[in-house]
Amino acid sequence: MTVRQGKQPRELFTSLAADYRRHRPGIPAEPVVLLADVVKKVERPVLLDLGTGTGQVPAALLPVVPRIARVDLVDSDPDMLREAATALAPLLGDRPAAFHPVHAQDFTPPYEGYQADLITCARAFHWMPRPEVLAMIDRVAAPDATVAIMGDGSLWTSTAPWAADLKRLIQSYLGADRRAGTTGVYNGPKRSYEDDLAESAFNDITKRRFPARRTWTPTGVAAYLRSTSFARADLFKDRHTPFESEALALLERHATDGVLIEDAVFDVLLARRPGGAP
Repeated sequence: MTVRQGKQPRELFTSLAADYRRHRPGIPAEPVVLLADVVKKVERPVLLDLGTGTGQVPAALLPVVPRIARVDLVDSDPDMLREAATALAPLLGDRPAAFHPVHAQDFTPPYEGYQADLITCARAFHWMPRPEVLAMIDRVAAPDATVAIMGDGSLWTSTAPWAADLKRLIQSYLGADRRAGTTGVYNGPKRSYEDDLAESAFNDITKRRFPARRTWTPTGVAAYLRSTSFARADLFKDRHTPFESEALALLERHATDGVLIEDAVFDVLLARRPGGAP
């Protein structure tokens, strides 16, 4: 494995990488099968994962697609990349992998002639300057490459009754607006990902939706919140301990036999250049 050195900006999730790796839900099995099918005709596919976080997408794909020849992981938070390197070490074998501590739009090919066959971005596209990122992808993608933009929201957007009550509790401490780490409030994209893709080179778009049922424990939810941009501990300052006590009590009231159920939907947008391989 190689690690490329570069600018290391302060990011929304800096110093939260360990909690992020332990407590964020993984990629559901059905989307992984879909991504595997996308590259079934590519003999030795190259995977480029943007906003990789702790490497959840490569960790899910490598066991299912052992033909993957190379993995490039891009994230501007070096702590996340260190966690990803730890998680992927047993899965990579002797295949090359590079960890790029840069913003997605600033990714540059690691060698002349580099081409990615599958470019993925899970739960991170909303943080990015999307037209710039898609222009970068156009420069590094193989002619028949597929771009997969994936996500399933967060507990902030969940419709589960216990999650809605938890959101109201967070708002009682931090205000009605969704916080975005130390950078202010999160307003969300002003246009859909489909619109972004439609104006890019990758405007042949297919959307798939996968139901995803998750089980949580109250302590697991509390740990997850510490890894988020909207309820990380430092946002509460000296009130985090009372908040977490209230949150645990609320979650325990909702739990049945210590378990909380969340029904989510995992969306996958597959985008190709017009006339690309099916």
